[in-house]
Amino acid sequence: MMLDVTKLAGARILVTGGTGFIGSRLLTRLCEAGAHVHAVSRERQPDSHLTIQWYQGDLADLPMATSLLKAVKPHVIYHLAGHVEGTREADAIVPTFQCNLASTVNLLTAAQRIGCNRFILSGSLEEPDTHNGDIVPSSPYAASKWAGSAYARMFHALYQFPAVILRVFMVYGPGQRDLNKLIPYVIGLFLRGEAPELTSGQRAIDWIYVDDVVDAFLAAALAENVEGKTIDVGSGRTETVREVVHTIARLLEQDEAPKFGTRPDRILEQVRVADPQAAEKFLRWTPQVSLEEGLKRTIDWYERNHGVSAEDYAAVVRDGHRTEEAG
Repeated sequence: MMLDVTKLAGARILVTGGTGFIGSRLLTRLCEAGAHVHAVSRERQPDSHLTIQWYQGDLADLPMATSLLKAVKPHVIYHLAGHVEGTREADAIVPTFQCNLASTVNLLTAAQRIGCNRFILSGSLEEPDTHNGDIVPSSPYAASKWAGSAYARMFHALYQFPAVILRVFMVYGPGQRDLNKLIPYVIGLFLRGEAPELTSGQRAIDWIYVDDVVDAFLAAALAENVEGKTIDVGSGRTETVREVVHTIARLLEQDEAPKFGTRPDRILEQVRVADPQAAEKFLRWTPQVSLEEGLKRTIDWYERNHGVSAEDYAAVVRDGHRTEEAG
């Protein structure tokens, strides 16, 4: 794919979730393209070498979201902010509602009033697939993402609002520090000579490299006639957790055997594969990085950045976090 991001030069672009795994890389690419980049976070941001106008606030507050958009007057909005936690625990209901659904509805409402040329919403593979009769969300996170996408489609259908949803599958790659995610957890433990404790590893997942995902988001800002569409961003194939862990062990020449089955499988785990046709047709996007190559690059990053610290891993064990995925 030949993506001419220089077409974004001079555009006012707002990114929510700019401190996140995908958002931080997207900010870099937008700055390199010459866009006027604005970003919002609940926490105050430190100085950066990038030319970004940062704002601080909570998008679950509608007046804040409205004042933000009045200040920025963005041509393009990337809404990536959210509470990414795949737990089934009831304690996750309110945080995912506030961070994922309330923020999305507020931002859509404010953007509808103030106007923008393109609103790009990050969807999730965890959203129920109604085409297959699968209408029960598997977690509070899945329910919040499903409802957020539904609101975006409603805004387009009722108000001709220029929303497009990119349903992102399982993102991985260098710089992912969240130990609730499988790949940094496994690599970090192997680099320390320890065996990761895992579920059965039977879940099949469509893995997609982070730089490919960023390319898809950039393409979504430039593509024509995508408003109202939901487009999968994935590889179009699956590998099980067990297969990915064994690949990481092989690439690291690791003899320590992973401990499969020492943690319970989650109920209602989703097994879906992306349909790449819409992305190729409307975004002119196809993934460029194979899983093997992506894992090599990811391992190299963690080796250069000293893997995962003993303190971080101790926190995962102490807090009882699950090394599972929420796409």
